[in-house]
Amino acid sequence: MDDDVRPWDAAAPLVRAAQSGDALAMDDLLKLVTPYVTRLCAPIAPDDTADAVQESLLAVFRGLRGLRDPQAFYGWVRAVTVREAVRVARRSASETPADPEEIVRLRDLLPGIGGELSVEVRDLLARLPLRHRTVLVLRELEGMDERATAELIGVPEGTVKSRLSRARSSFRKAWTR
Repeated sequence: MDDDVRPWDAAAPLVRAAQSGDALAMDDLLKLVTPYVTRLCAPIAPDDTADAVQESLLAVFRGLRGLRDPQAFYGWVRAVTVREAVRVARRSASETPADPEEIVRLRDLLPGIGGELSVEVRDLLARLPLRHRTVLVLRELEGMDERATAELIGVPEGTVKSRLSRARSSFRKAWTR
């Protein structure tokens, strides 16, 4: 793919073709977004990543016909994936809350190769309560602002800010141990 082509531009023709019933285009589209969906699901549902990815891709498959703007595909996939990953993580109910303190920014902890989280970071994220882990991933890894995060997960902006503060504090305390 050309370096100047944005992901949503590359996906748009596949979205249109899949919406019109092209099974091969749907298959290509799901293959295209699987790494993105996995990257979102892994820190939100660390104990059930495979299930969260599968549920997210199934929701994308089922809901694609309702997407009006093919250019909005990645934003729509993000919303669907976060919703499904949170739902799957809640099912597992293996949360252990951590105590608050300062945090380091997660982007600084990403190794330069491939954008994968280190094992240590994934482990620390897995120990955070789901509500904290979700806002931390959306803010620090996805770069979403508090307003967009609040809209995506359906809570007031102030709730996102307080959860983010607690999540950062918990992460920092666990990281410095």
